[in-house]
Order: sequence, then structure tokens, then C-alpha cells
Amino acid sequence: MRVEIWGDINCPWCYIGKARFEKALAAFPHRDQVEVVHRSFELDPQAPHEPRPVLPAIAAKYGISVEQARQAEERIASHAHGEGLAYRGAERDVANSFDMHRLLHFAEEHGRQEQLLELLYRENFDGDTSPFAPGRLLALAVEAGLDERQAADVLADTDAHADAVREDEATAAALGATGVPFYVFDRRLGVSGAQPPAAFSSALEQAWSTRAVPRA
Repeated sequence: MRVEIWGDINCPWCYIGKARFEKALAAFPHRDQVEVVHRSFELDPQAPHEPRPVLPAIAAKYGISVEQARQAEERIASHAHGEGLAYRGAERDVANSFDMHRLLHFAEEHGRQEQLLELLYRENFDGDTSPFAPGRLLALAVEAGLDERQAADVLADTDAHADAVREDEATAAALGATGVPFYVFDRRLGVSGAQPPAAFSSALEQAWSTRAVPRA
């Protein structure tokens, strides 16, 4: 069974949802027969590549005050802490994530997608340095086990894996996704949002029980 997860590094609910889904998957009896694939979804494709503080960005996007943005981040932090996750909230940056998505597709080809994704989330929500800082994305790619020269070549070539990112986004739109995180089980069952682990457990059970089993 395949579970596809659309998300964006800028998305705190994707960070929280990843932890919740993994709790459900760890308890799933058939977890060894579940393939998890992470798909690309940009929350703001027009975002500048230059990092900027998250609070003014949220305030501008939703037409609220910076203080209201801070309160929203504090509410999200409480959910993150409830899952045992660190969350630096107002201290993080936001920026264009297209290069991250391209690099994640490169990492998938080399069997290191999960490792790189985990590092990107950790750095963005629990790190001392922004993953958007100059040179930091390449350093994280190397830490994830990718070849430094090859990863640098991918980042230098803006067309590398760009079509794969856009294909993921087109598929998400065709499936009706308007936001992330978005989970699709065998292209038959969709779950939106960072649901509690119990909801993901139910989805896994439902998708498993209704999957197409090859005839002997």
C-alpha cells in the first residue's frame, strides 16, 4: 500500500502532521508493507527566495496584526509540544521553498528523501540556523547522505527536477487538495490536515481492508 503525503517545509501543520502520521504508522500491523512517498506543494509559489521573519509574513498574508500572528504561532506551538516536538515559532524564517522541493525529488532518486525531509523540518522548526540561509540547504543535503557535488549541481540548475515538482502540484490540484498536509492512500482515500493519530490509524485500516489484492 502506498501513502502519498503532500506538504511544504514552510507549513507547521505538515511538521506536526508528519509526527502524528508516523505514530499511527508505527502502530499499524502492516507497516512494513506501506510505502510512504512525499510530494511537493508550495504554500506560496510567489514567495521571495530571500528569507524573512515569519510573523510579519503571516500578518501580511492574512491581514492581521503581528501580535495576532504571534498568538497564532503560540497556538501552533502548543500542538507541536503535545506531540513531543520542539517549535521555535516566531524565531523562524519563511522563503520560497521550490529549491527544497527540487532537492527532495533528487533525494528520492537516491533513497534519502525521508532523511532530507526530516532534517529540513528539524532545521526550520527546531534549529539554530534557517534552512533558507545561504549554503545551508546544501549542508543539509550532505548531512542526509547525498553526494555534495551532485546536490550542488541540482541546486545550481533551476530546471533540475522542476517538472517533477510541478507534476506533484498538478496532481494535488486534480485530487482536490487546496492546502497541506494532504494524505492519499493508494489514490483511493484522502485525508486533509494534521489529524490526530487515531484518525490516521483509521485511514490506514480502511485503506488496507479495501485494497485490491492480486488473485492467485
